[in-house]
Amino acid sequence: MGFLRSVTTTTKTAIAASALPVAFTLYSSQSSTPNPKPHNLSFLSISSSSLRPPTRFGLAKNLASPPSAVKMEAPTSDRKHTPQEDAVLPELLTEFMVNMKCEGCVNSVKNKLQTVNGVKNVEVDLGNQVVRVLGSSPVKTLTEALEQTGRKARLIGQGVPEDFLVSAAVAEFKGPDIFGVVRFAQVNMELARIEANFSGLSPGKHGWTINEFGDLTRGAASTGQVYNPADQESGKEPLGDLGTLEVDEKGDAFFSGVKQKLRVVDLIGRSAVVYGTEDKSNGCLTAAVIARSAGVGENYKKVCTCDGTIIWESSNKDFVTSKV
Repeated sequence: MGFLRSVTTTTKTAIAASALPVAFTLYSSQSSTPNPKPHNLSFLSISSSSLRPPTRFGLAKNLASPPSAVKMEAPTSDRKHTPQEDAVLPELLTEFMVNMKCEGCVNSVKNKLQTVNGVKNVEVDLGNQVVRVLGSSPVKTLTEALEQTGRKARLIGQGVPEDFLVSAAVAEFKGPDIFGVVRFAQVNMELARIEANFSGLSPGKHGWTINEFGDLTRGAASTGQVYNPADQESGKEPLGDLGTLEVDEKGDAFFSGVKQKLRVVDLIGRSAVVYGTEDKSNGCLTAAVIARSAGVGENYKKVCTCDGTIIWESSNKDFVTSKV
C-alpha cells in the first residue's frame, strides 16, 4: 500500500501502458472525459458545500466532512517564466495532510511556512488536517519545513484547481539501488513544472528524459525513444529531453524547473528514464512509469482501502521495491 506514492506494478509479460496511483499517494479517482474544460486559471473557491472528490465533470461528490473555505489569489501563471534551469518556479497550490491536533499546531505550521522563501499564502483546515500552500516553493522545501515543526506531513495534491483534466503526474523509482520521485504539475497550457529527488545514483552528471513507452518488461531498454510529439518543431531537442541531473558525492540529486510546451496529460503511461552519463551514451540506468496523481481537492482520504492502515502509519518502508 502507499500513501504518498503512485504504485505501479509491472510483470514480465505486461506492458504498463498506463499506470494507476493507488491509496493515499496523490491518488485521484477522476475519470477522463471527452468534454474539455475551459483553461482559465481562476482558483477554485473551496467551501464546505462545494469541495468534493472529482468526477468526470469536476468536483461532484459530497465528502462526509469536506474541508473548510479557502480564499486565495490565483497563481500568477500568465507571467513570463524563467528557463528550466532557473530555481524560481511558477506558483501552484500544494496540499498536505499534516498531523495537527489544536490551534497551537495550526499556528506553529502557519508561522513556519510563512518563513519559507516563495510562499505567498497559507491556509490551514484543522478539522480535516489539511494545509494548503500557494507559492513557488518546491515540494521538498515545504515538506522539510512542515517536518521541522515536529509533525508528520504527507503531500496529497498539487496543481491549479479544475483547469485541467489531468493537472499532476508522478513517476516513482523504487530501487533496489536507485530510489526517487519525479513530479509533474501543469501550470498553464504552455508550461509544466517539474520537481525530482533521487538517491543511489553515481556522483556526477546524468542525462534524463521522458520516453515514449511505460513498458518496463526489459527495464529501461524497453521504454522506446525520447518522447517527442509530432507537432514539435524540427531541429529542436525532443520535448522529452529533461537535460541534466547534478548528483552530489552522496549519490543524491534534486531538480526543480519548468518545461515549455509540455502537457502533463500526454505523459500518462510513458516513462521517466535516467542515464549513466550526461550525453546518454552509457545506456539507461533506471526507469519508472509516469502515472496520474491527485490535483487540488481530489485526495482527502485518511484510511487505506487495501489494508486499513491510517495515513500517519505510512513511511518510506511502504515502498515495494522492484528492479527496473
